[in-house]
Amino acid sequence: MPDDGPWATLRDHLVDRLPVPSARVDAMLAEGRIVGDDGPLGPDAPFVPRSVVWFHRDLPDEAPVPFDVEVVHRDEEIVVVDKPHFLATIPRGRHVRETALVRLRHALDLPFLSPAHRLDRVTAGLVLFVAEPARRGTYQNLFRDRRVAKVYEAVAPHDPALDLPRVVQSRIVKERGVVTAQEVPGEPNAETLVELIEHRDELARYRLTPHTGRTHQLRVHMASLGVPLLGDPFYPEVRDVPLDDFRAPLQLLARELAFPDPRTGTERRFTSRRTLQAWDDPDGWRAGP
Repeated sequence: MPDDGPWATLRDHLVDRLPVPSARVDAMLAEGRIVGDDGPLGPDAPFVPRSVVWFHRDLPDEAPVPFDVEVVHRDEEIVVVDKPHFLATIPRGRHVRETALVRLRHALDLPFLSPAHRLDRVTAGLVLFVAEPARRGTYQNLFRDRRVAKVYEAVAPHDPALDLPRVVQSRIVKERGVVTAQEVPGEPNAETLVELIEHRDELARYRLTPHTGRTHQLRVHMASLGVPLLGDPFYPEVRDVPLDDFRAPLQLLARELAFPDPRTGTERRFTSRRTLQAWDDPDGWRAGP
């Protein structure tokens, strides 16, 4: 709560403060869903300057994501999964139940499961989760210290004039509240090895190896080369795609994930079994599920 104000009751302050109808605030107080240090607070609870209250926000209506998360590996410490396109890694914004984390916590009965890193909602492929809470920092530090090797595959237009393989370096900045990242002048902070695997007609399949982990790095670098990824709703231009439109997914797949076991130092390597539909089934990719 603020230091002072004109409100006699907590209810009056919350009505002014929260972006919900006053009737919703009344209902939450009546249901005991707003709590203070000593438990639920009622409709007549006084406004107490600098106090703290808690409540769970109402969950949004979510479009069910009709694709499954595949468990690639599970042991006492970690769970490695093959995430589908359109499924967010963790709850954020309008995605809560329809996320890989919430699904896995319920399906595997692992209430303390947490991600060691993230993939964009529109990107498919391997994600590492930590099952043992005490080991979470250990695995997150592998990513922080760049000891995790990641290899991606992508489908994009083929440009015969594009000299590959090449290392792309640039400075990428992502501002809070802006959906896209931007390349700006300055010292490079993002580096990607781009290799051509094969091509046919006007399309090509690429291997992308990031040496850094900037937001949207692979998508930005491919767009900067003039070969933006198929199905990308942000680059080179932002397109408004409804959350329940599962056609033409972004053709980007986290194919390989490798890292040294924190206890033994032995390399652990995992490979996605998914494929990119625009390459294997172009007509089906355009038609959608």
